[in-house]
Amino acid sequence: MGTPTVAAVTQVPPVQRKLDTAQLITAMLKSHGHVSDLIFSPGRAPQIEVSGQLVELRFKGLERLTPQDTKLLAEDLMENNEHAAGKLALEGSADLSYGVSGVGRFRVNIFRQRGSCAIVMRVIPDAIPGFEELHLPPQLKEIVQLKNGIVLVTGPTGSGKSSTLAAIIDLMNTEKAYHILTIEDPIEFLHKHKKATIHQRELHSDTPTFSLALRGALRQAPKVILVGEMRDRETIEIALEAAETGHLVLSTLHTIDAAKTIERIVGAFPLADQLAIRNRFSKAFRCIVSQRLLPRKDGKGRIAIVEILKSTMRTRDYVEKGETEGKSLLDAMRDGDTEGMQYFDGEIDKLIRSGVVDFETGLAFSSNAGNLRLELADFTELPVAGASPIATTENVEMEIER
Repeated sequence: MGTPTVAAVTQVPPVQRKLDTAQLITAMLKSHGHVSDLIFSPGRAPQIEVSGQLVELRFKGLERLTPQDTKLLAEDLMENNEHAAGKLALEGSADLSYGVSGVGRFRVNIFRQRGSCAIVMRVIPDAIPGFEELHLPPQLKEIVQLKNGIVLVTGPTGSGKSSTLAAIIDLMNTEKAYHILTIEDPIEFLHKHKKATIHQRELHSDTPTFSLALRGALRQAPKVILVGEMRDRETIEIALEAAETGHLVLSTLHTIDAAKTIERIVGAFPLADQLAIRNRFSKAFRCIVSQRLLPRKDGKGRIAIVEILKSTMRTRDYVEKGETEGKSLLDAMRDGDTEGMQYFDGEIDKLIRSGVVDFETGLAFSSNAGNLRLELADFTELPVAGASPIATTENVEMEIER
């Protein structure tokens, strides 16, 4: 008898499920109100961030995303965007914008972790938010009347800097017959021409760098230039030059308050140049707006608190010569309420006393918790009924609408 033949075992590769990116995103946005971010991470269900808390959405069949799922989502989001795909391959992360018709637009970051892709999508509202909707201090409307100089909006990631700048630009667009030029990475809010004419340039698709676009802007006759972020020394230097030659420059920095903003700008230059930069910036800056988002006591979202430093003889002197004991920018803001200035802990004090923010939450977000506690020594916190904090997980399976 011959040797029995062993039948070849054919391994059938697992069938990869197909994901409809637009349908999934739409379902995630509809699941809750006030969604700020969408997060796709291998090993977890799709997640949304609501009022600073992550919520898992266990859609039927997507209770646990695989590395292949997030890879396919990433490829779909980057479709025809060769620059983003190249950056992801070379640098491990990529920024891009993405839109779903009739649903919304998103600022997307795709990054590699543990050898797989993860995705975070910041929700950009369709409508440009107004001052009242964002609860911004009315004195910020004065920025619209400025003719030149630098205005900076600062704060950590996700503190609402882009929304504040969009509200300012939209008000300017409504009231002024200006040429406004924006340089963004990526473009977030889409501004329509109103009284002003607005041109929006996106990094990589319209221009390779902020500094090159800003240099070009000086020859494009804008009255107002919005630079998405002061990322490097060259961008800061050209922005100063633009402000000194009669332009109004608006931009952002990832700094926690006005004092740290000055430090960051001055620190970007060599020691030998720092005195000259202090002198130039003290004359060029008009306003530094810093923001933080605090969870509301009633569990219904977050509220922005805003610190405002304005250019006065006193603040210009402190910026130029540096802060010393008893001569700090915080002291100037504390004393400057008649000039439209305000500081974080003073605003937190008001929110705690009015019952909008919880006492301990307010202390956690304050600049100086010890001082704020002393200021509130006369205040007895009363519990508010009906507070409804958001659960961090959702265990109910959900169907994606087809």
